[in-house]
Amino acid sequence: MTKATDNASRGPSRSDIRLSFEFFPPKTADAEKQLWETATQLSAYEPAFLSVTYGAGGSTKVPTLATVRHLLGMGLPAASHLTCVGATKEEVNAVVAEFQAIGVKHFVALRGDPPGGVGTAYQPHPGGYANAAELVAGLRGLADFEVSVSAYPEKHPQSADVAADIDMLKRKVDAGATRALTQFFFDNDQFEHYLERVRRAGITIPVVPGLLPVHNLAQVQKFAGMCGATVPAWLAERLSPVDDKPQERTAVAVELAVRQLEDLISRGIDEFHFYTMNRANLVSAVCDGVGLAKVDRRPAAGAAA
Repeated sequence: MTKATDNASRGPSRSDIRLSFEFFPPKTADAEKQLWETATQLSAYEPAFLSVTYGAGGSTKVPTLATVRHLLGMGLPAASHLTCVGATKEEVNAVVAEFQAIGVKHFVALRGDPPGGVGTAYQPHPGGYANAAELVAGLRGLADFEVSVSAYPEKHPQSADVAADIDMLKRKVDAGATRALTQFFFDNDQFEHYLERVRRAGITIPVVPGLLPVHNLAQVQKFAGMCGATVPAWLAERLSPVDDKPQERTAVAVELAVRQLEDLISRGIDEFHFYTMNRANLVSAVCDGVGLAKVDRRPAAGAAA
């Protein structure tokens, strides 16, 4: 387990904490309604941005574009993920232009999974951006976009080691990346050691911890197996006994996530990226649990709908 602290006064002030939230495009009308409700509820924490995922080769371009457009229409700071796998530079640039036309100024630039799926060999598309570093350079060459990229405290599953990952992160930063969002993790000591290596490599951009409150243990274990993250035995041991007890499971998940967030804050971290799974309940409970400020966005009494 991480080096937990009970001293909530350590670290940056709660008013200085910056948040961002990640969503994926909804596939049904009910899921769409849930997403807008989730975005509205989480907007109370005044996030720096809300990002929307994007399938490899543009497989979710239309729903991603629609989701981002709707969030922007709600007055929220929306960013779009963008991948370069399975497409030429011209095709990627055309997609960028579509998003730029609706007001997108911030992209999360990712290579994307191989067309054959996770675990298969990656081959750059002929005439395409070879990797995320080239994609970042391409974006920065098109306009003065804000560009976030990925980082992997436990290394990307296709990387030889953490050093290779950090080298790729350095290339993305040199190409113009302005922020790195990490894969989710549960061991804060491991993240801190990774961050120390990143800083020694001369990388100075914000490296933002990616946090995933656990809605479903089996699902998170599956995600972890695909992306190279680790679900510690202690976490599984806490959640497994309450897996079929929704209220108790939620209480334990919130407790564990609050402890992780409090500990990271105590280490001086002041920016966090939540993987929301398009749900607000756990994320908002965690944010409230550490005392993060929020604003009341409910319509005033008598206001027009």
